[in-house]
Amino acid sequence: MSEAGVIHDIGYQRYDGPRLGRFAMQQALYVHGLRAAYGLGRSAKAKIFPWLVFGIMLLVAVIVAAVRSTIGEVIFTYTQFADQMSFLIIFFVAIVAPQLVSRDLRSGTLPLYFSRPLRAADYVAAKFAALASAIWLLLGVPQFIMFLGAAFTTKTGFKGVWNEVLDLVPGWGYSLLWAVMFAGIGLLIASLTGKQAFAAGGIVAVFLMTAPIVGVLASLPSTTANSLAGLASPMTLIAGINQWISGAEGTGLDLGRFGPVYAIEAVCLIASCLLLLLARYRKVASL
Repeated sequence: MSEAGVIHDIGYQRYDGPRLGRFAMQQALYVHGLRAAYGLGRSAKAKIFPWLVFGIMLLVAVIVAAVRSTIGEVIFTYTQFADQMSFLIIFFVAIVAPQLVSRDLRSGTLPLYFSRPLRAADYVAAKFAALASAIWLLLGVPQFIMFLGAAFTTKTGFKGVWNEVLDLVPGWGYSLLWAVMFAGIGLLIASLTGKQAFAAGGIVAVFLMTAPIVGVLASLPSTTANSLAGLASPMTLIAGINQWISGAEGTGLDLGRFGPVYAIEAVCLIASCLLLLLARYRKVASL
């Protein structure tokens, strides 16, 4: 027999270990996505922007905590901190969301993912959870620093610390609302193109171009139009929910009797983003 017919043993072996299944793959995608959001395991260039944003927000939190501990003045509450940092969150999402999904589209790795038991719903859930967690940490960690500055300098002992906890927990819940809303919208836009620059521009455009619409509606003579103006932008939509639930002031919105409408739209918007994402990746998986 010629050498061409010889079968050589090149060392391949069958895998006899445990097969962890879909949940383990989903968990691995989540961890990888969360690490990628902050550039961990990637080049130094990929770490610059997310850690710059994180550093700015930490610096603001330290300044707020220092002012609170020295002169007792509250510059921002926990919920106001999230509102004030909204533009940084927009640019963070515009950079991170395309890295999580657009790169997979461009590099053609999705058919490889879906050739395994991983389903489109698993992929969407992992990516959504990773980006939402990254955004929440971006807000939640600085809020915790603000809490520490207030808790360790309170003059009313345990009661003062407990009052700060009661303020911090709703602040974390409010940050979670920001995270879920921005993650859903950002990923949906980024999933439409494999080019990260186009995806980033689209995300920024959606968030920033809706703000003038709120101003136009708020200037109309109709009281109903004024009350519903905040529904036109994700940022004012979230602020309106906070105002309706907590009675917060300084949002510039006059909700009137339409507070529940803001909450209903937020739920529908988040659900719609997730359903459209699922439809998008089911289509990709079927190709």
